[in-house]
Amino acid sequence: MHPKQILKATTTCLLALPLVLYSGLHLSRPPRTPQQRTLFQGIIYRREVRDLPRPLVLHIVTIDLTAPGVRVLVTPGKATPDNTEVQARTTTEFLREFQLQLAINGSFFYPFREISPWNYYPKSGDRANVVGQAIANGTSYSPPQPNWPVLCFNANSRAQIESSGDCPQGTVQAVAGNSVLIERGNPVGLNLDAGKSEDKPYPRVAVGTDAEGQKLWLMVIDGKQPLYSEGATIPELTTMLRELGADSALNLDGGGSKTLVTAISKQPTVLNAPIHTKLPMRQRPVANQLGFYALPIMDNG
Repeated sequence: MHPKQILKATTTCLLALPLVLYSGLHLSRPPRTPQQRTLFQGIIYRREVRDLPRPLVLHIVTIDLTAPGVRVLVTPGKATPDNTEVQARTTTEFLREFQLQLAINGSFFYPFREISPWNYYPKSGDRANVVGQAIANGTSYSPPQPNWPVLCFNANSRAQIESSGDCPQGTVQAVAGNSVLIERGNPVGLNLDAGKSEDKPYPRVAVGTDAEGQKLWLMVIDGKQPLYSEGATIPELTTMLRELGADSALNLDGGGSKTLVTAISKQPTVLNAPIHTKLPMRQRPVANQLGFYALPIMDNG
């Protein structure tokens, strides 16, 4: 083959490689087909697909906090001399490190930047700070902040959402969000600014509880992926949580942070379609996560 032909063929292959890789990432996303299954004792997963008002893929986990073996863990943190609170991890890394059965990304955090697929912060191992109160194993490592409501769990894994942003005494695990969506069964009127992310379809993560704090719903809505799942607005998210029966609900960090992972056959499996640095199925390292221990399903055979 002539050198010019070799050069042309090589250039063509190099130019086509990113497209091939990107197409492969699209194909690795969960299919747009409904699914429901029991993952562990007390934990049921459901994938829901909608075409209106736009393409949507919803992931809903229902957790019975009273089920035997169900325990909660928030990513541990510790303040350091450089005034950072926690080491960033992907949600899969968190699940694997603490040998959990289910995990989801948690609080909003800083610093953060996303410039290119290789230029972003934080990477795994970098230090970051949580916004709002964070408690792990009874130790608070990020203080309460006004206007950052918090999801609190006591020693019996009972849940409550505190709009004040400050968990009650006896709380052993806590993650914060940026807005209460439902309070005592009623939607909370948010001041949505036109053009802001709250008013636009966006990848979302939210948690809801029943009135007794014994049932927890995790909702992840994939987004930023045209024709696959394009996200939901905050009012749409609130309606979906009310349809589940949530008595209270809290919006957590969404966007490229949203990740839902489980350990099926002891191997991490990503249940949703994360998107980080515009790459589908790439997980973003985040400051903290909300994880769950659970027992395997009983074999009645």
